[in-house]
Amino acid sequence: MTRFIHDQFAKDYLEQLLKPYGEVNAPHRVVGEAREIDVFFSPFIAENPQLEVLGLLGQFAKIPAILEPFRNPAAEKEIRSCLLKELEIISVLEKEAKRNETTLTEAELPKLWILTPTVSAERLSRFNAVPLSNSLPGIYYLGEALRTAIVAVHQLPKTHETL
Repeated sequence: MTRFIHDQFAKDYLEQLLKPYGEVNAPHRVVGEAREIDVFFSPFIAENPQLEVLGLLGQFAKIPAILEPFRNPAAEKEIRSCLLKELEIISVLEKEAKRNETTLTEAELPKLWILTPTVSAERLSRFNAVPLSNSLPGIYYLGEALRTAIVAVHQLPKTHETL
């Protein structure tokens, strides 16, 4: 059931426009399968200087984080699956905050770190993943709103922080 008249109008209008050209299902229920996140981390405190001992991992763990490590190079469908899991978690957190009448800041939302041993330039390009000027080599960020980075382990500098 649609809560707002505009939503119902838009669905009906689009259905009528598209009906002559194909099958239209409006609304179309999305039934999700059970998914598991490899590692979901929530820090006990916002600023923990002891995380520095973990090097790059400690940097990832300063805020809530979803860590998805891959033994083999992450395929496109695997990266999309990781994104879906992250978006589902964020949706749950936002609904919970609304239900509890609290606000949820961007810093409280988890960031997804996809850890892959290698990744091709083509695959990075297909996700519009780019390095940031102030970031280590080997870390590629998707659009800011997606809160996601692909970490190409083979490209990380060989330092104590990246071991």
